[in-house]
Amino acid sequence: MTSMKDREEGFERKFAHDEELRFKAMARRNRQLGMWVAEKLGKTGADAEAYAKEVVVADFVEAGDEDVVRKVKADLEAAGAQVSDHQIRRKMEELLAVAIQQMRNT
Repeated sequence: MTSMKDREEGFERKFAHDEELRFKAMARRNRQLGMWVAEKLGKTGADAEAYAKEVVVADFVEAGDEDVVRKVKADLEAAGAQVSDHQIRRKMEELLAVAIQQMRNT
């Protein structure tokens, strides 16, 4: 009985750890996406960093990536930059891979 309980607790710890890593990777990806969009908007330095933080916070509006896509798409359109949803999503995928690799290297 103890062995089964230990196993269950081990799975729960692993799940919690994996979810924490996923959350951190997504936040890192969103920050990097924010920096990419900031560059397209002509923002640099502290303005770019502040914008990247806005993108990270935008992810807390709802589950999934739609809130982030909507925010950056609206900001890009308002600035007259032509970037499709597909390009944004592709960049998000690329940056998630980069974020995961960065986390593995730290």
